[in-house]
Amino acid sequence: MNVGRERSGPPERKSLAPRSATITVMIRAVFAAAKSLKRDFGEVEHLQVSEKGPGDFVSRADVQAERVLRAELARTRPDYGFLGEEGGETKGDGRNRWIADPLDGTTNFLHGVPHFAISLALEREGEIIAGVIYQPISDELFWAEKGNGAFIDTPNARSRRLRVSGRKEPARALVGTGIPHIGRGDHPAYLRKLEAVMGRTAGIRRWGAASLDLAFVAAGRYDAFFEYGLAPWDVAAGLLLVREAGGMVSDVAGHPYALGASSILATNAGLREAMVEILA
Repeated sequence: MNVGRERSGPPERKSLAPRSATITVMIRAVFAAAKSLKRDFGEVEHLQVSEKGPGDFVSRADVQAERVLRAELARTRPDYGFLGEEGGETKGDGRNRWIADPLDGTTNFLHGVPHFAISLALEREGEIIAGVIYQPISDELFWAEKGNGAFIDTPNARSRRLRVSGRKEPARALVGTGIPHIGRGDHPAYLRKLEAVMGRTAGIRRWGAASLDLAFVAAGRYDAFFEYGLAPWDVAAGLLLVREAGGMVSDVAGHPYALGASSILATNAGLREAMVEILA
């Protein structure tokens, strides 16, 4: 199986905005972690898998990717804290904290579906200031820094600035979501929300990786995204991408979003009020 071109470091491409040392460190760490994911995805049927809970899997690939992320980041930023999905939290200097999902879309990965990502964010004094999301199979790299914009690097192309879509009518909007599965969420309540969105929009997509859903909103591929019950590592990098691409992030009621909130809604500016009304 062809699982994408191998990278060992940040791509040698002209960028529309200079990368800071922090972003460079993050990209190097993400590319290093992606090596084992590409290898394991190519032999997914041989993975040793255990169940953490109903519908919630952890594989050797998750653990190895997070181990590599931690090691790479600690080499250059040893004092920073780290919050990861698999290994929990390591306290640091109390000011800086990495927030990482080493394999967002684990269920896709384990079923051979080539839609998953590594998500890495830097939180400084309670605010997300940098984010990187990398899809190893498509070789798409999304990155953003607070105040400097959001960008995408694609194979054989220069960096391009991300902008959310300009659609304002729900009837023309493509909406991403995450559908609750066994043991997760209030299914009847969610289905009522889903029905409301289905009846007012051009279509709904459920691809199973929240970090990429948010990156797709930032890139204008989706016009909106909503989900319930996401963890900080699922959304930390993606919410910065959306905001730096000109979008808005709140909970589904339109209230300011904070990491760990029970719901998230990401939209372009023109659809915010309509989506809040539909999801009410």
